Amino acid sequence: MKITPAKLNTFSMFKLPSAWLCGVRVKKISSSSCVVGVKHKWINKNPFDSMYFAVQAMAAELSTGAMVISHIRESGKKVSMLVATNNATFTKKATGKITFTCNDGNLIKQTIDKAIETREGQTCWMQSIGTNQDGVVVSTFNFEWTVRVK
Repeated sequence: MKITPAKLNTFSMFKLPSAWLCGVRVKKISSSSCVVGVKHKWINKNPFDSMYFAVQAMAAELSTGAMVISHIRESGKKVSMLVATNNATFTKKATGKITFTCNDGNLIKQTIDKAIETREGQTCWMQSIGTNQDGVVVSTFNFEWTVRVK
């Protein structure tokens, strides 16, 4: 069964309710990239009238994690996944529609393939860049994913 934005958004409603309630939604996914959007609203704002950093983190993580899930499913193997480390840089106030894009799908596929081949845990850094509707970068997130064959 192919993973689609609609299936991922339904999944988030039940398994990631905080992200879903804050408006985090997958817009596009392919084997190499994933785009997740979130709009600045009352429910996800901070006292400075911009988007709370944790909401940005949820959207950024989903843009990386959705591809991890997709490639694990494509492999047909039981593989565990976990974020080991993350870091972020905030460069502009996040208001309006924010789009997080990760283009590291091929990198995580290679990492999963190596974990399956070696039967050893592997790690992979994936980056998600958040931009506003004018194309200005508001934040950059890096996630170190660990994958291991069960």
